Amino acid sequence: MTQTVETLFDEGIERYKKGEDPAELIPVFKEVCDRAPKSAAAWACLAWLYLLTDKPNAGLKAAQKAVKLNPQDPQGRVNLAVAMLDAGKPGVREHVEIAGQVMTVADDLKQEVMDSINDGLMRKPDWKSLSRVKQWLE
Repeated sequence: MTQTVETLFDEGIERYKKGEDPAELIPVFKEVCDRAPKSAAAWACLAWLYLLTDKPNAGLKAAQKAVKLNPQDPQGRVNLAVAMLDAGKPGVREHVEIAGQVMTVADDLKQEVMDSINDGLMRKPDWKSLSRVKQWLE
């Protein structure tokens, strides 16, 4: 029996939280995005996995879709800013500013994004672009 998109997504998140290699999770989230192309959260997760595996151009495309689907999601904006920095693209400031604005009015989202950033830096300690975005948001 085929898993529901929600189950597949939730299992992918759990596997990530348990420390599974991001490269192994990319196909899971690609499938979620294929089956639920309007899920901003799925696109944001896929972008994050691409960025963790040094695929900034793929991460950029996924992050752009996430932001297009949900412009107010600070995680999507952070992912897009990091992808732009990693890919050498201009226009980063706007996305960091919007993420920061949303985070100032939503403490729960702020904590979630900062936890995600810290997780990213634990998994990839020399991630200069993520460190820069973190400094800008603090």
